Formats: sequence, structure tokens, C-alpha cells
Amino acid sequence: MGGPGWEPPGAPERSERQQRFHRTIDWVDGAVVIVDQTRLPGEVVYLRLESVEALVDAIQRLAVRGAPALGVAGALGVALAAARHSDADERAHAVHLLETARPTAVNLARGARRVAAVLPSFDAALAEALRVRDEEIVSSAEMARRGADLVEKLCGGDVRLLTHCNTGGLAAVVDGTALAVVFELHRRGALRGVIASETRPLLQGARLTTWELRRAGVPHRLAVDSAGPFLMARGEVDAVILGADRICANGDVVNKIGTYAHALGARAAGIPFICVAPESTVDLATATGADVEIEDRGAAEITGATAPSGTAAVNPAFDVTPAALVTAVVTDARVFSGRADGADGPAVG
Repeated sequence: MGGPGWEPPGAPERSERQQRFHRTIDWVDGAVVIVDQTRLPGEVVYLRLESVEALVDAIQRLAVRGAPALGVAGALGVALAAARHSDADERAHAVHLLETARPTAVNLARGARRVAAVLPSFDAALAEALRVRDEEIVSSAEMARRGADLVEKLCGGDVRLLTHCNTGGLAAVVDGTALAVVFELHRRGALRGVIASETRPLLQGARLTTWELRRAGVPHRLAVDSAGPFLMARGEVDAVILGADRICANGDVVNKIGTYAHALGARAAGIPFICVAPESTVDLATATGADVEIEDRGAAEITGATAPSGTAAVNPAFDVTPAALVTAVVTDARVFSGRADGADGPAVG
């Protein structure tokens, strides 16, 4: 699912369906191959990463990003460590580098730890990492179906959506999370159009989401982040749909900065606010959003050449949306409202 795709050089034979779409991250001939998202939308560039250090650098500079894709990166990274390092201490150091490369998204550390559990065997590590990859592909298809069904139930057809950050195939392996739902609604003829917020500070909505929507032929417009609540109040949006980097046990949603403002706007406008994320993003070990380390990207990304030299900045990459503002969370396994751990009642779908 998703828009038209492409294949990296040297990609192995794949099924007819898989050949229709790119894979943002994959294992090719003994290395991790990714689409360098920092080069989009200007050009499609593939990076062949042959060391854990190179993969960690790609993760930290957002050449690969998005919760599902980061989970696969962590998993494949441990397989890469198993291939490159025979010493147990070196492997353990490599796993630690992967787990801590970005602190907010739970999938990265979870993918790395899952594969680390089968070390030291390289064959076992690679097999487990590829299972993580393949599970994410299946997960995207399930989220697309469940999410589209929910949007049609809540909003009917001819729906107008607002989305934030990037949640398409670039954030996963193929298809995506929230954008997978958008693509499915488009295929069903139930989508009028999408407003993509630019998503400060790295403009992933402007650079990546619009690029994916255009490739898929989905009608869309781009808006600055702060326009979202006003556009909802003006009646131009029927629902907000976006992803998550972590969903806490109490149902709090941790996602790209600006999500909380859109949730407040949706509540004021009386429209649904829907989060779409794989079940692997649900972190029952984290009680609430207050317990999550929020990554700060530093001043340089937002001061640039526009602010006076030496201007101090606060630049959180993520925010926390309280569960009370979330209409529903869609995963590949369920649709629920309220606590992710089910403590306040059963799932709603």
C-alpha cells in the first residue's frame, strides 16, 4: 500500500506486490540500505551502511526516522554488529549505541534488544531482524484497514484530514502508519483531501509527507503548524490523523512537537483526533508521558541565520498529548480509547 515506489540497486527478488513499493530500510548483501531522508524531496539517494557507527550516525541525523523504521534499524543494526564483531564486549557496546541513539521513540531500543537476545549467532540475529522487518510490513497493512474503517465510521465519506510530521512509507518499511490510512481511504474513494502541516523544526511534513502524497496522487495542501487549529475551527478539517513515537500505559501519546496543539484544536472544533501506530509503539512499561525523556535538538536548527547571534532556544523534538484528548488509537492489533493497558475498560475495536 502507499504511493508509487522504487527499488534500491542490488535489491533482492521480491513478490509482485512488494516490487510496487520502495522499502525505506532493508538488508542487502550484508549491509543495511536506507533511503537518505535528508536528501528528499530533491533527490532519492540510497545509503549503504556497513558499520553500526554509520547506522547510528544516520539515525541521529534523521537520514532514517519514524518509529517503525527505527525499530527495524535497531534490529538490523544488531545483526550488523553480529556480522562485524566477534568480541562480546564489542557487540554489547554496539547494541548500547543503537539503543541510545535517540531516546524518545521506544521502537529503536525495543528492536535492538529483541535481536540482541539471540546473540552471538549472526544467522539467528539476522533471521530475527528480518522477522522484525516483515512484521512491520504486515503491521502497516493492518493499520491501513483498521484506520480507514474507523475514519469512515466516524466521518463518513468525502473526508478532509489534517496530518502532522511524516507517517508514510518513509517512516516505516513500506506503506506507513497514519499515511497508510490516508492511502487506503484514497483507494476507497472516501477521501476529499489532506492538509499536511509543515512540522517544525525539520519540516518533515513539508519535505516528506507532501512528497509521498504527490507520488500517490492524493489531493493535498501544505500549512504552517500554527494554522492547524484555526483551519479546524473554520470547518476545513473533518479529523486529525497522525502517528506516535511512544504510547504510554495511560494512553498518553508522545509524537513530534506540534501534536499537542493539533489535539487541542481538534477538541475545540469537536472533531476526531486519531493516532495510528504499530502495537510495538505501545509501551506499557512507561506509565505516563511525564516519564518519557523528550529529545531536545539544540538551538542551531531553529535559530539559523534568522535570530541574533547567541540567542538561546528551546527545541523539543516531541511533545506529549494527554490521553483525554485522543479519540482513538489504531494499531495493527486493535482500536482503543483511553488507557493502552486496558485498565479503564475494553478496547473499542
